[in-house]
Amino acid sequence: MLNSKKIREKIIDSQYLFIIFTNLRAYIVYYLNRISNNELEKRRFYKVLKYNVNLANPQSFNEKIFWKKIYDRNPLLPITVDKYAVRAHIKKVLGEETANDILIPLLYITDKPEAIPFENLQIPYIIKPNHTSGRYIIIRNNDYNKRKIIITCKKWLKTPFGLEKLEWAYQSIKRKIVIEKLLLDEEGNIPADFKFDMFDSRCKRIRVVRNRGSNQSNLIYDSKWNLLLKIKGEQSPKFGIEKPKNFEIMIEIAEKLAADFDHVRVDLYNINGKIYFGELTHYSQSGLINRISRNSDLELGKAWTIKPEYWKIDKT
Repeated sequence: MLNSKKIREKIIDSQYLFIIFTNLRAYIVYYLNRISNNELEKRRFYKVLKYNVNLANPQSFNEKIFWKKIYDRNPLLPITVDKYAVRAHIKKVLGEETANDILIPLLYITDKPEAIPFENLQIPYIIKPNHTSGRYIIIRNNDYNKRKIIITCKKWLKTPFGLEKLEWAYQSIKRKIVIEKLLLDEEGNIPADFKFDMFDSRCKRIRVVRNRGSNQSNLIYDSKWNLLLKIKGEQSPKFGIEKPKNFEIMIEIAEKLAADFDHVRVDLYNINGKIYFGELTHYSQSGLINRISRNSDLELGKAWTIKPEYWKIDKT
């Protein structure tokens, strides 16, 4: 008789079982939340963060992300979390010249994984679905299994994202596979990721993530590049890193990209002075950030003023 672990492995290995099971689970959890006033998600919040979410009067950063998931229906959210559609948005906000300079080169876009021209793609590159977060395949050399990649991409295209965690922005995206050039630093590693937390277009903090995947380190800076704290539970250098020479330009880009939102995290790369756009993140860790203290959670929450339907407010 199969145990639960073997059943799980069998589902993952089977393309069709995986698609069926993932869809069933996602929609069941989604509708259970709908009919229970989001009780499942509230319980998950408490389980991770050890305090009850207060949606009537959110105070902490995590609570306000939860509030955003339930109530924020800014029409730009689905566009800017879409890893393909966001490119046009960047061009609209920054202008063609600046956008083309910071956008990572797009190698291929499709909704038919079997049509991917692997033999014509310049290595290294990264393959990812446009409608999710945290899913990707990195190709660094010719040692890859084309069939497995196609199957994985088909699974991505046939499964929803955002339903279980109530992340509204992801739910209506037209699904595609996006292939981009893989950014690498001088040592051939994934470059440092500069994550700008923006509130009403003002930068409150920057989290710098280095050595992603192995010995990951995180450092937190304020908008003037003063080192604030180190992330608990993760390896961090004893000292900070040098401020990028074009840091002010990064801040300026982040401010422009944040202009349409009450809060957004603008992720940028800086490789030898060359700035690249990473992504716009609206639901940081889905409002379940447990790597910061309760005081830090509340302190960051103070920077975020909740304004219902803020996107309808005339800023002129």
